[in-house]
Amino acid sequence: MLDQSAFTNRLKNLVHEPENHTYLLAVSGGADSMVLASLFRDLGQKIQDSRFRFQVAHINYKLRGNHSDLDQKTVQDFCEKNHIKFHLYEVSEKDQKPENSIQLWARELRYAFFKEIQEKEKLEFLVTAHHLNDQLETFIINLSKAAGINGLSGIPSNDNKILRPLLDFPKKEIYQFAEQNTIEFREDLSNKKSDYLRNKIRNGIVPLLMDTNDHFLENFRKSSLYLNQTKDFVQKQIQEIENNLTIFNQNYKILSKEKLDQESDFVKFEILKKYGFNQEEEIPKIFKAENNSSFFSKEYQLMVNRDELIFIDKSKEKETPEEIVLIKKFDFSENRISINLVGDIENNEEIHKEFEWDFDAEKLQFPILLRKQQDGDEFYPTGFSGKKKVSKFFRDEKLSALIKEKIWLLCDSANHILGVIPLRQDRRYQADRTTQKKITVTWTEKQLIR
Repeated sequence: MLDQSAFTNRLKNLVHEPENHTYLLAVSGGADSMVLASLFRDLGQKIQDSRFRFQVAHINYKLRGNHSDLDQKTVQDFCEKNHIKFHLYEVSEKDQKPENSIQLWARELRYAFFKEIQEKEKLEFLVTAHHLNDQLETFIINLSKAAGINGLSGIPSNDNKILRPLLDFPKKEIYQFAEQNTIEFREDLSNKKSDYLRNKIRNGIVPLLMDTNDHFLENFRKSSLYLNQTKDFVQKQIQEIENNLTIFNQNYKILSKEKLDQESDFVKFEILKKYGFNQEEEIPKIFKAENNSSFFSKEYQLMVNRDELIFIDKSKEKETPEEIVLIKKFDFSENRISINLVGDIENNEEIHKEFEWDFDAEKLQFPILLRKQQDGDEFYPTGFSGKKKVSKFFRDEKLSALIKEKIWLLCDSANHILGVIPLRQDRRYQADRTTQKKITVTWTEKQLIR
């Protein structure tokens, strides 16, 4: 049964020492969120600890005319009466309310507002008033979408600093608590309309299910708990499998494509989903893709390199310039110029090859620059007879797609390739015993360690 003690115990299960944290409460004016605000108010009065601090946020979507304004007034009056800091967002024309997908638009708008307040006020947790009936509705929605075990596990009670301390309590107990404690709240009559999927489930399906068993909701709560425990167990097993498939895991992660392909479709989906590749039809394409193919999610680039899948976190990748000018012109009054590449380009950790190349400055056209590989590039590598396409040179060196993307070509202004850094110099421009004006390009072991 919902009371102050049960609520406090639930909050303690979600957050260690809740009195030492700060919170932003999302309050709509409905029974569930007004009860939530009242429970926090009473908890604060009981704790009387300056470290415990909470504020309230409300959004007036202007969707229900005067009813929306009365919702706002209910929340605002409660906050003023109890000396709680109140944050309001009133939707206006600038928010560009769409004709369709109102619910998605509203969700994105409110969570952006909540995040802004949390950052400004330094409030650690966002708290919402989702309850057990919401959990059941979400389960049925996800069941209709073939959402898998994660979807059937429902709404998490503590997820990414969002707390839902009422999630184990049915709506009936929330209304009883509001009545017993004379808590003022507003009924959203639009919930009685079955124009949205959730409302159809709430008004049509859930009552039928509840009629089948007096203990239906409590049994569902237990089933949901078991599903969450199962999900946690499965996630640990998935992580073990991923660890066994991992070849490299430093600046980026490399998994064995061959070994992952031998796993079940479920395991493939669960692992790739972590990197944003959660479209089932996309997964077979990844395993059938040609070498050097790339796939993109919001946060990752996936590169297929022979028997490897390389995951690159796009947020950690530095923006690479198209070219870097090293020497604009050569002062021929000097006999030698040395170029230290440390600081100009990022160290290619996968190769770790130090080099020192000497060039005959009189054979070059200035400026001297660095650029990435282009179609048709070819050079005359030292140690080989004749010329070679850079693309074939990469294949012969068995370089991964990731390493190839990081390699720079040293060129002059006539687009002659002077060397493939750090692997091979072009022999046509090498200094010899007749060279009088020399340019030296280096990357030494000492510089690598720096």
